[in-house]
Amino acid sequence: MDPQPTAEAETDAPLPRPGESTHPTTPGPTTPTGPVEFPTGQAGQTGRAGQAGQTGRAGSGPAAFPAGQASLQAGQVSSGPAGTFPSGQAFSAPPAPPRPLVRRLLAPVVTLAGVAAAFAYVGTVDPNEPGHYPVCPMLRFAGVLCPGCGGLRSAHAFVHGDLPAALGANALAVVGYGVFAVVMVLWLVRTARGVPMRLAISPVWWWGIGAVLALFTLVRNLPFGSALAP
Repeated sequence: MDPQPTAEAETDAPLPRPGESTHPTTPGPTTPTGPVEFPTGQAGQTGRAGQAGQTGRAGSGPAAFPAGQASLQAGQVSSGPAGTFPSGQAFSAPPAPPRPLVRRLLAPVVTLAGVAAAFAYVGTVDPNEPGHYPVCPMLRFAGVLCPGCGGLRSAHAFVHGDLPAALGANALAVVGYGVFAVVMVLWLVRTARGVPMRLAISPVWWWGIGAVLALFTLVRNLPFGSALAP
């Protein structure tokens, strides 16, 4: 008869050494070493469900932003009280309420009142009588009529409705009265409608005005231009 096999003969595994455990060990999950990689566009998140600036969904801390966005995306502008704004859009304050009509009309009305008061004074105090107004320095010392000579007499005649006498004293001044009236009407109308009044005169116009004044001065001092002299 064959001898009965012993326990040592039934297994080829080596016997445990003194101090070693007889239970088999299973390998556990490995812990990655090095930087943690996240899916593309989700930097600063904890897993796929995390969001930047949060610890889980119920975390308290900075304001939450959608996945794939940091506190401010590149190219955004953040200004004003709080919040983010779309790329390329700057914060703009709400428009100021329009000023009352009385305050808007204050400047043109005061200007018109000042000019009217000056015309009223000249219409009352006759410049044709000597001693009421000073003599033109250019006429007094050089004997040459300036572009403004006769302007007061022209204004006096214009106030009294004598247009031929106003043109004879200073025709250029009468043209100036008309230009001033047109500007004042435009100023009042635009101000009443809430449109700002801006007068932008190019250098060409200034040169043209200067040329007209020089030509007017020259002609009225020549013998054939005596009709333009006061």
